[in-house]
Amino acid sequence: MKINLIEPLGVKAEIIEDLAKQFSVQGHEFKAYDSLTKDIAELKKRTADADVVMIGSNPLPNEVIENAEKLKLLSVAFTGIDHVGQAACKSKNIVITNAAGYSNESVAELVIGFAINLLRNMKAADEATRKGGTGKSLIGNELMGKTVGIIGAGRIGTRVAKLFKAFDCEVFAYSNHESDELKKLGVKYFSLNEVMKNSDIISLHLPLNDSTKGFISKEKIALMKENAFLINCARGPIVDNTALAEALNAGKIRGAAIDVFDMEPPIPSDYPLLHAKNTILTPHVAYATDESMITRAKIAFSNVYAWLNGKPKNEVKY
Repeated sequence: MKINLIEPLGVKAEIIEDLAKQFSVQGHEFKAYDSLTKDIAELKKRTADADVVMIGSNPLPNEVIENAEKLKLLSVAFTGIDHVGQAACKSKNIVITNAAGYSNESVAELVIGFAINLLRNMKAADEATRKGGTGKSLIGNELMGKTVGIIGAGRIGTRVAKLFKAFDCEVFAYSNHESDELKKLGVKYFSLNEVMKNSDIISLHLPLNDSTKGFISKEKIALMKENAFLINCARGPIVDNTALAEALNAGKIRGAAIDVFDMEPPIPSDYPLLHAKNTILTPHVAYATDESMITRAKIAFSNVYAWLNGKPKNEVKY
């Protein structure tokens, strides 16, 4: 079979070569592209003759998948698959696998970093220092003792909850499924409205699907305390980001740290959050550490080997 890795996975070439070496031993042909492209014609070229396509987080639209006549397996080196043309995959019975869990620690650690940065006014402190100012007006807050609301207590949300508990925070959660593990740690489950109303920090960890798009609406944002922070390292469209920007500029909430937007970066200059007060914005990097990149590459290749051997794993039901 022909196996094409159509975008870089953020690891050194020798790591890819080592992970792929068994393909040739088993009689398969492997090709890795070292550049990222969003050009439809080029994506069609890279996938046209492949039985297996491997991707990261770069979009793979329906029209590209429809053009890939031989495609049987799509190995996604990412947790979510909302960037994949699922309609075309479904119509062609293409198996999709993912790398769920590869970035749990990376994302969770950034959430903690965001929380401390927001509480301690680090962005303003950095600017003040560079401009010759002092810290007289930069009195911050401790993380210890704060109430943290976790919206979506899956794998990443669970890890985030554990880290906040280590800082002696009170942790509330809203999730479709309640975890005995978190309950034993003292995490309390409430309705979405109760979590939004009573949290000092809200951290979002929901997948993006039809039921979660716009889930954190203008009405939900209005429930937040005036001194509360919102952190989103999940998916941009689960939040009404225009309403969020309005709330920030009106002083209705204290601040926000946002890693994900309604589109992938670069972000248009007129995007509301770029001009909102008291924000920390990062270009979708929560998952991106050396450690997580290596882990996701290993999982993605392992998924292909398992499928080739008739024992598929990490298959996504879509």
